[in-house]
Amino acid sequence: MFVKKNATLLTAIGAILMSGMSQAETTLNVASAGSQNMVDYVKTYLAPKFEADHPGVKINVVGTGPGDAGSHKIYEKLSAQKQSGFSSWDIDVAVVHQKVGGEMVQNGLLSQYRNDLKTGSMVTRDSAKNALGTDVDGYVMPMFHSQTAIAYNSDLISNPPKSYDELVKWTEENPKAFGYNGIKNGMSGVSFVTGWIYAYGSDAKTLSSTPYDKSIESDWNQAFSKLKAFNKNVTFTPGNAGTLDMLNRGEIFMGPVWVDMFYSWKEQGKIPPSMKLSLIAPGMPGQPMYYVVPAKAANAELAKEFIELATSPAVQAEGIVKQFNWYPGIDANYVKDQLDTQTWQKLFAEITPEDLSNYGKSFPIAPYFDDIKEGYERQVAN
Repeated sequence: MFVKKNATLLTAIGAILMSGMSQAETTLNVASAGSQNMVDYVKTYLAPKFEADHPGVKINVVGTGPGDAGSHKIYEKLSAQKQSGFSSWDIDVAVVHQKVGGEMVQNGLLSQYRNDLKTGSMVTRDSAKNALGTDVDGYVMPMFHSQTAIAYNSDLISNPPKSYDELVKWTEENPKAFGYNGIKNGMSGVSFVTGWIYAYGSDAKTLSSTPYDKSIESDWNQAFSKLKAFNKNVTFTPGNAGTLDMLNRGEIFMGPVWVDMFYSWKEQGKIPPSMKLSLIAPGMPGQPMYYVVPAKAANAELAKEFIELATSPAVQAEGIVKQFNWYPGIDANYVKDQLDTQTWQKLFAEITPEDLSNYGKSFPIAPYFDDIKEGYERQVAN
């Protein structure tokens, strides 16, 4: 049943990709994992721009669904075509999550293309080179970066904590005013816990870019003990939205959030203007989405041109920053001149490009990530 279901799914993806081919001289097939707004962004914003500059080219976009599962559908499609020995594959550009991007590189499914782009040298974050322990340098181009940070009410907190150490002290002086969701019902809490381990257990570089060593976990016992004591002074929230909602209602004054979600709520008036952000040392994790070009893409040169447009400073400014409140995939300093002062101040005044470079971390490789979550359940939650 599983094999039959997945074979049917892959056939369906292929049929959708093929459906646009008769509409123009050349069809560039783009498969995008992620939520529907990401698919719509490619379909309604990027595609018309590219088609206007490339007469006779039609962009055919298919969404494969949210989360790593959506990226795995693309992985399965490319893997099946590789195993079948096809001379060319019918996905030209794919948008995938960090973890699956690394798996695609490991299995020889991607082209090493980034150095061929004019925008390739504009990437500065480590996640463009390392995908949770896999060397992806040259194979991926970040579409955007999502990031977690600490939100706080500036009407009540004039000097927010700048590090985990300062946060611990602050919660001791202001019990129950900090809130997060532990590791349940949302990744903002998971990110906070991961940052805690980076601060008091093992550093981010070790856990996100070196081979797995089970014995390292024994170094975290003191960190988990410290976190259990910390949790006595916090308020637990129902999840990502729950943390923002409790901040809005004044039930807590500080907590970890996703930056893009924070600014979207702020624009919608769902949290007050007094809410601000801080990215604390030694750092908190976020993750990119990647543009990739399959190893045997039928239209590889057009694919590179498409990604070059999508990662240009002007498109990153208008599409990624203004439309979605995401951090750009290229270094933010290349985008600054393309943004009005108000937009720049909104996204970068509190968390600067330098802060992102210094304190924006990757999540750990999967085995360490599992160990952190299991360790929390075993040593902190019980």
